[in-house]
Amino acid sequence: MCGIFGIWYTDDKSVDLEVAQRATTCLRHRGPDDEGYLLIHVPSGRRIPCGGKDTDPRLDLPDMGEFFDRPFNGVLGFRRLAILDLSPAGHQPMVSPDGRFWIVFNGEIYNYLELRRELEASGYWFYTHSDTEVLLTAYCHWGPQVLTRLIGMFALAVLDTREQKVFLARDFFGIKPLYYTFLQNGFAFASEIKALLELPEVDRQVNPQRLYEYLRFGLTDHGQETLFAQIYQLPAAHYLGIPLDHPHGVKPLRYWQIDLNPRFELSFEEASRQLRELFLENVRLHLRSDVPVGAALSGGIDSSSIVMAMRHIQGKELELHTFSYIADHPAINEEPWVDLVGKASGAIVHKTQPGPQELTTDLEHLISIQDEPFGSTSIYAQYRVFRLAREAGIKVMLDGQGADELLGGYRPYLASRLASLLRQGQWIKAGRFLSRASKLPGSGNLDLLLNTAGVLIPARFQSLVRRLIGKDLAPPWLNATWLRERGVVLRPLQPSYRQEVLREHLYQTVTETSLPMLLRYEDRNSMAFSIESRVPFLTQTLANFILSLPEEYIIAPDGTSKSIFRRAMRGLVPDTVLDRRDKIGFATPEQGWLTGLQSWIEKVLQSETASQIPVLNLQGIKMEWQAILQGNKHFDFRVWRWINLIRWVEQYGVNFR
Repeated sequence: MCGIFGIWYTDDKSVDLEVAQRATTCLRHRGPDDEGYLLIHVPSGRRIPCGGKDTDPRLDLPDMGEFFDRPFNGVLGFRRLAILDLSPAGHQPMVSPDGRFWIVFNGEIYNYLELRRELEASGYWFYTHSDTEVLLTAYCHWGPQVLTRLIGMFALAVLDTREQKVFLARDFFGIKPLYYTFLQNGFAFASEIKALLELPEVDRQVNPQRLYEYLRFGLTDHGQETLFAQIYQLPAAHYLGIPLDHPHGVKPLRYWQIDLNPRFELSFEEASRQLRELFLENVRLHLRSDVPVGAALSGGIDSSSIVMAMRHIQGKELELHTFSYIADHPAINEEPWVDLVGKASGAIVHKTQPGPQELTTDLEHLISIQDEPFGSTSIYAQYRVFRLAREAGIKVMLDGQGADELLGGYRPYLASRLASLLRQGQWIKAGRFLSRASKLPGSGNLDLLLNTAGVLIPARFQSLVRRLIGKDLAPPWLNATWLRERGVVLRPLQPSYRQEVLREHLYQTVTETSLPMLLRYEDRNSMAFSIESRVPFLTQTLANFILSLPEEYIIAPDGTSKSIFRRAMRGLVPDTVLDRRDKIGFATPEQGWLTGLQSWIEKVLQSETASQIPVLNLQGIKMEWQAILQGNKHFDFRVWRWINLIRWVEQYGVNFR
């Protein structure tokens, strides 16, 4: 796992090499093990590889500082976290044997051994044991078509010195980040936004539409735009081909998407057996590493399955470490489940139990590493888990991210399944489903009906209905006038589903809403502690398989989520875990935490920064906050969004022109 950076100009302007090194150094937490640069002078064709203070001295590279006074109009920068081939041979930027291609690559290619054997059969030789060399060779052989052959997570940049272009690509689900910006006469990209903000040409102006979507719906990380108006992200499963002499106007191109059309004609039992095989193969591939691998364990079905699969695959000799957040509130405390799985797997169990005061202590760092605001304090629990793993000396972690989105693990998916049955005219099945699903913990007859209605109501009536139920698109704490003056469309982000509502809802959360945000949180929290986090549920084969199954295989007629996966894990995971009907995850007692920090919150709301944020109606916010404290209004994540936004604006110097 690594950090990458690149910048070049199309005219005679030289890159400020000190700024470029500073931008790359911003990513040191992503790769503390090595540092590398390629300096490029396009007109003359001069290319000089060099290093920095963290470069392995065995490489005998000149220090980048020696060239600060010389003209170069392009730079590739790299920070390495060594996971495969720990030797200096894995250094980047890496060049192809003929000198044509240079690569900087963040991620892991899990099927690199299989690709290597295929390339060796075609006559290629390899000089390292790294997946980077395999990826570079595969690109030389297949070109951009190599992307669909990969199993892994990646953000990469390949400089083609012959055709004078740079090829950027991001993995199938957007597990690894890649941001870019257009300069007046150039282009820059990086693994994180903060690196691009080191460039003096990059404005810190807010994107009003994205700001509204965050404050009103808690939504970030979808599509191409970010909360910074001039900074974009390459969407998942897309690539960019960028000419060095004319980078402006290029558009991302999609190279893969989940296929919702085919339907496997498999019985439930046949499908569960196939799902088990696919899952175990994924875990096996994700265990490839030259350093120890641990696992995040919440005690739920997904993380428990990963832990038990690790033990199943690697046997008794594996020293298995798990890391868990333990909530300090009994309603969301999963410690008994953690202990049960820890005992069943024979794992060494590590636990962390942070409280609200620790959140305020760590908040500045949390906001800094995330680059953009985030939805709730649950990511602080995850942050502490990765910190715990770092303290235990673990460098790679497996995590269950993506399973809930693929397998219908959240309660709102019940409404989508009920909506599917109603849309298809299956009234009797719908009635039975409503009766049984409404008895699940965290559900209820009225809630399920209201959520189903919300799914089925046409988009043109959404605004009216929201006003009637007190969920206005422009609540009093928002400055709707400021938003409208900037062309912001005040609308819900609810698409119109067709007949198979659940399948389409799952696809939407995988590609647009829930998963993109969660993957950003996971990447930044893990990388903050120089840990590579792997997500074995997120491969093309597994996603295509699950989303091709009948909806009743995913959510059973009685409302049981992940029905087919529960069946697939029988005999591997303890039955008591597979029979769980509640849904907790990394939940924090957010209401208790924030109301317990009343004086701190009010200090933030009364700050000078808060008064300078025009999208917030501070008077409306203060009235809303008092109503929440007095029990006259319900608590939800809007409180956290106010606080998070204010501190983010202060820390990043965001402007609202």
